[in-house]
Amino acid sequence: MTNSKTENQSENQSENNSQSVEVQNKLGNKLENKLENQPKKLHFLGKIKQIWEKMGPGLVTGASDDDPSGIATYSQAGSLFGLNTLWTAVFTFPLMTAIQEMCGRIGLVQRQGIIAVIKQYYSKKLVYLVALITVPACILNIGANLAGMGAVANMLVPKVNSNIFSVIFGILICISMVFLPYRKIEKTLKWSAFVLLVYLIVPFLVAQDWIGIIRSAAVPQIQFNKQFLTILVAILGTTISPYLFIWEASMEKEQLLEQERKHILPVQNHENLHREIKSMQKENLFGMFFSNLIMFFIILTAGTILFGKVGEIQTVDQAARALEPIAGQYAYLLFAIGVIGTGFLAIPVLGGACAYILADLFDFKGNINSKFREAPNFYLSLIVSILVGFLITLIGISPIDMLVGSSVIYGIVSPILILFLLFICNNAQIMGKFTNGKLANTLGITCFVLMTVCAASLLFVGL
Repeated sequence: MTNSKTENQSENQSENNSQSVEVQNKLGNKLENKLENQPKKLHFLGKIKQIWEKMGPGLVTGASDDDPSGIATYSQAGSLFGLNTLWTAVFTFPLMTAIQEMCGRIGLVQRQGIIAVIKQYYSKKLVYLVALITVPACILNIGANLAGMGAVANMLVPKVNSNIFSVIFGILICISMVFLPYRKIEKTLKWSAFVLLVYLIVPFLVAQDWIGIIRSAAVPQIQFNKQFLTILVAILGTTISPYLFIWEASMEKEQLLEQERKHILPVQNHENLHREIKSMQKENLFGMFFSNLIMFFIILTAGTILFGKVGEIQTVDQAARALEPIAGQYAYLLFAIGVIGTGFLAIPVLGGACAYILADLFDFKGNINSKFREAPNFYLSLIVSILVGFLITLIGISPIDMLVGSSVIYGIVSPILILFLLFICNNAQIMGKFTNGKLANTLGITCFVLMTVCAASLLFVGL
């Protein structure tokens, strides 16, 4: 009897133990599943990589702003006026950021490019006006960039004519844009932006009057003569450029539509749209900061090394001397890497902007993510813009004159497009709940007035 009772107790205890183990196993499995489903904490480099991979239109737009025409313009400014134009790098940063943010917001809210929005909500005649002033300026800029790239390549390999280099570069860009998916191109474009970092190093390799530099950056200095006003308009034009407006809006729209097609984001979801706008604003801020930082150091480099020694830069050879006292025999190589690298970054953006303008104007099908057979007219527009740009280089104008000249043209035509952006972004029928706030309007109007006054002053003293 006692044995039987003991056996029953041990059986019950065994059952309880097995049930306890089973419960523990279930709890353990649930805990494991919960931990697996939780996002893993990334180490510092992992977080940087994740942020880098998410960056797209904002960074590419900002980096492509420092294209060969920008490098030439900023170098010319430093060479002619020392640090007297250094303040422009500081003052244009919030203005450029506000304008590009408006463009990105239009693309996200309307799921259309700027030209398509103007065409839908305003007059078609206005679209022709915008296209008429923007497309030729973009094509001239493409030609100027190809000429600059060819010139610095010829500097490195004098036996090969600069026009041959320009042709090679143009063909390589066209082939990559037509045959490679844009996502792959975008990754390359982002990495190519690092060639610009060379300008951040050079000023620290020589003795500098940093108090004077800070003073020049903080206090605007303006001279009311033709030469200074030309450079000032060129700086504003190459920094706040119409092609960047078109590109930013179109790329933000393409990225959003692609995420919706892949079901990464729900279609037409207001909450997700708000989140995308916030994300765009952060990326845009970083891209514009990067752009103006490079601008600052290019002017600083030329202003402290070339000013008083070279005067007005007539050739890319002279511009390369900005690095020669420090880099020695590698000066040409460093300058060439900067010009060629940024040319490969900017020309696809310029050609893409032309293609988007014409596509929206004439209702061409397709976009930068389409294959050639799906969007032949779109890609032909892109190719023709690069071809015509190259033909302009054969006229015989100095590459430096072309590069700075294209910036001046942008400085004159940009205010027209900025005015359209202000009208669109303050129209609740178009933007819904995402119209401009007071800060955006203040910066936008300031940018419009500043660029208009500078362009008008230049025209008054005689272009």
